[in-house]
Amino acid sequence: MEDAKMICLKDLSPAATNTVNTKFIMLEKGKPMKDGGERTCLTLVADQSASVHFQLWGNECDAFQPGDIIHLTNGIFSYHKANLVLRAGKKGRAQKIGEFIMTFVEMPNMSELRWVRDPSDQKRLIPDPTISVPPSSRIFPSIQN
Repeated sequence: MEDAKMICLKDLSPAATNTVNTKFIMLEKGKPMKDGGERTCLTLVADQSASVHFQLWGNECDAFQPGDIIHLTNGIFSYHKANLVLRAGKKGRAQKIGEFIMTFVEMPNMSELRWVRDPSDQKRLIPDPTISVPPSSRIFPSIQN
């Protein structure tokens, strides 16, 4: 499914399906931690439309570094331990396709938005229109300052 439609990060919506196909640059990488015996690493990634927290698992923690441009196929944007993160999951694949040269913005951070049920479709989540966008990530302070 390599030819699946690519989406911008600003168009992400939390869902329990592996349907996210996108491309982004890794801006920051947190320290690896243990999560149920598996090593994980939280990162901040962005494209020309938004940023998001991207969760790396196992060997992915060593495979990617800040500055890497990554193509995510069949990824998932959902909650993991109360944090909204984008990740490859078991069905997806993250692959380095370049480095350093990509236009990006940090705001909005899709992981930092508060999500509510869409009044016209209760199965769908949308950003809460009554909450303003935080000025920077709770986990990664703004790198533009």
